[in-house]
Amino acid sequence: MTAPALAPVGGTRSRGSLGARVAGGFLVLVVLAAVLAPLIAPYAPDAIDLSASLVGTSGDHLLGTDSSGQDLLSRVLHGARTSLIAPVLLLAIAALLGVTLGTLAAWRGGWVDTLVSRITDVMYAFPGLLFTVLIIAVFGAGMTTSVLALGLAYTPTVAKYTRSVALAERRKPYIDAYRVQGMGGARICALHLVPNLGRSIVGYLVVLFGEALMSLATLSYLGFGAQPPSSDWGLMVQEGQAAVVQGALLPALVPGLAIALVVVSFNVVGVRAADRLGSGR
Repeated sequence: MTAPALAPVGGTRSRGSLGARVAGGFLVLVVLAAVLAPLIAPYAPDAIDLSASLVGTSGDHLLGTDSSGQDLLSRVLHGARTSLIAPVLLLAIAALLGVTLGTLAAWRGGWVDTLVSRITDVMYAFPGLLFTVLIIAVFGAGMTTSVLALGLAYTPTVAKYTRSVALAERRKPYIDAYRVQGMGGARICALHLVPNLGRSIVGYLVVLFGEALMSLATLSYLGFGAQPPSSDWGLMVQEGQAAVVQGALLPALVPGLAIALVVVSFNVVGVRAADRLGSGR
């Protein structure tokens, strides 16, 4: 009676592991393609050929061209660099600020915890993209501003998660042992508490990567992020919209599909990584 009940669990884990491996393999290929883009791209990403405007798939242009005759495969390969590096920088900013605030709130408690919680609650009151657009309206559009603004927008999310795991870690006996030895709170946090939270926080950041990539692509699509002649995927989707009216789907479909596949793959890998890192396996 127990064997049939256990079989679906094992099957689910096996399927989940296979899905994570496939998604991980795809992401490895994407990263390699981004790194090797100058070597493997058939054309320069900004090479314009009006005589080849909106050409479909062919031997010369495997994924077709856009309205300016730019090769879509070359643009997607080069655009992968911006589309992958920018979320890493965004999450690095959010992690630096969020982990600091979350650890401080969990360690100090009392009015410090209350103050940090109120600050993060106020930031949560504004939708992330709206908060980012407000910052861009003040400092101007561009990828740098978008990364910094979204880094601030993601900070309360990371801070709340860090606070929750730090509170549990803070109650463990080794913390009291270091205190008895006369070690200061800042040193305990920097040398022991935060490093022990590293696995959980890294797993959580991997989960957030796909969302960060999508947020940056959305800003570029709206004209607030990457600016022409960048090959950023979100900007490519925006530029390809006009061609859809003319019956050419590839200029918008190719970068849009790239975004979707990478985001889904990171979500699959992220959930798996968070599970393994959080459980310590």
